[in-house]
Amino acid sequence: MSKIVWITGASSGIGEALVYEYFKAGNKLIISGRNRDELFRVKGNCQNSFNVHVLPFDLSETETLENKAADAIRIFGKIDLLINSGGVSQRSLALETNLQTEQQIMDTNFWGTVILSKAVLPLMIANGGGQIAVISSLVGKFGTKFRSTYAASKHALHGYFDSLRSEIYDKNIDITIICPGFIKTNVTYNALTADGKPLNMMGDAHENAMSPADCAKQIVQAINSKKEEVYIGGKETKAVLLKRFFPKIFSKKVRTAKVN
Repeated sequence: MSKIVWITGASSGIGEALVYEYFKAGNKLIISGRNRDELFRVKGNCQNSFNVHVLPFDLSETETLENKAADAIRIFGKIDLLINSGGVSQRSLALETNLQTEQQIMDTNFWGTVILSKAVLPLMIANGGGQIAVISSLVGKFGTKFRSTYAASKHALHGYFDSLRSEIYDKNIDITIICPGFIKTNVTYNALTADGKPLNMMGDAHENAMSPADCAKQIVQAINSKKEEVYIGGKETKAVLLKRFFPKIFSKKVRTAKVN
C-alpha cells in the first residue's frame, strides 16, 4: 500500500538513498534539505517523478519549521511516515568550539527534528496512526573525540523520542530510532569545525565504510518491522555493547580510536 513519506536531509547521503528506496516501492514522497538544486537532482533520478515533491528549507532556521510542516501536509493532505534524516556533524574539540556553532548543531539535529515531528503528530493521530523515524548515530549511545555537541544532540534525540514513544503508545504511532556508524557519505565534508566552517574533507573511517544504499535498505527494513532502535554499520556497532558492559575498557579504547 502506497504511503506519503516525508524525508529530510534528502539531497545526499543516507537521505538520498532512502528517497530511491521508498520511490521504488511506489510511495509518494516529499523530499527536503537545504540545497534546492540537489533536491531537484534527486527528484530527476526518480523515473516518472510526479509523485516526488521538493520542499527545501534549512533545519537550523527553527522559527520557519512549523510553517514548512504545514506546507508539507498540504502537498498530499497527510504524512504517513516522517523520516528525520537531516543533520550536521562536527569535527572540533569542545574547548575550541564557539557557542554559535554548538547552537547551530543543536538547532539542526535536535530542535529541527523535534519541531517537525510535533507538527505532523496531531494529524497522524487524527488519521488513526503513523510512523516517525529518527536518524541518530552510534554517538547517540556514547561520545567520542571531536563530537561533543554532535553527540549531545544525538543523545538528546534518544531521550526525547524514547519519552515521546511512552506517552503516545496508545495512539498507533510507531517511533524508530536508527543509529548508523561509519557510512560513506559527505557527512565529514559538511561537518562543522570550531568556528562553524565545514571541514571539506573525507574522514578516513568513512572512506571504506558501508554505502548509503546498503544502509538505506537496512533502515527501510527496520522501519517496516517497526523496531524501536537499530544499529547499522561495521565493527564499530560493537562499541554500544562494550560501553554498556565494560565502560572502563571502552573509555580506554575510545581515547586512542581513530574517529575522523
